[in-house]
Amino acid sequence: MSDIAVYGAGGRAGRAVTAEARARGHRVTAVVRDPARHGDLEADGVRVVRGDVTDRSTTAAIVRGHDAVVHAVSPFTGPEQGFADLDPEFFVTAADALLDGMAAAGVPRLVAIGLFANLKDASGRPVMDDPAAFPPEIRPFAAAHTAGLDRLRERDGTVDWLMLTPPARLEQAERTGRYAVGGEAAPAPDAHLSYADLAVAIVDEIETPRHHRTRVSVAGR
Repeated sequence: MSDIAVYGAGGRAGRAVTAEARARGHRVTAVVRDPARHGDLEADGVRVVRGDVTDRSTTAAIVRGHDAVVHAVSPFTGPEQGFADLDPEFFVTAADALLDGMAAAGVPRLVAIGLFANLKDASGRPVMDDPAAFPPEIRPFAAAHTAGLDRLRERDGTVDWLMLTPPARLEQAERTGRYAVGGEAAPAPDAHLSYADLAVAIVDEIETPRHHRTRVSVAGR
């Protein structure tokens, strides 16, 4: 049994990870911006706490005593927000806060959820650089996500991190327990994955780490 802190536990991916981890018998700390909005997360083996993934002053205290941390946070707090409100440094700040806090607390494993837009297309360029395949108005969000990945890559520390990147079609669908892990290449355009199976892949990587200090794609199969 492991103790897992899930940042962004109130979102679709975070809820799926929390449910998968609990189904396997792990203890979960659900880290959310406003615990009063997520009382439904509280259950046997789940503790709900207030936390901000970009606040390095609180990270060590929140994650201390855990075996792994999951980063499933969106920078947006609600549908009323748009890309114009995006802090371009959000994912960089989050990476620094998590890596510093986890190192200080002695937590060894970080699994973050990536964005398909910075996977490589058939020509070897990021999907986000092709305006025919990726809407230009969303590019600032993709660039911010990419900056966070770059920060993870450039940091030299004790935390063993992994970024799992799902395809564009990330769906609310049944858990199959099956998925395929790739590399830097984007999966086929018709590739899809359920949030439940993304959670399976994340918890698998916590229970039995197979990829270290890298980014890989994950899709359904």
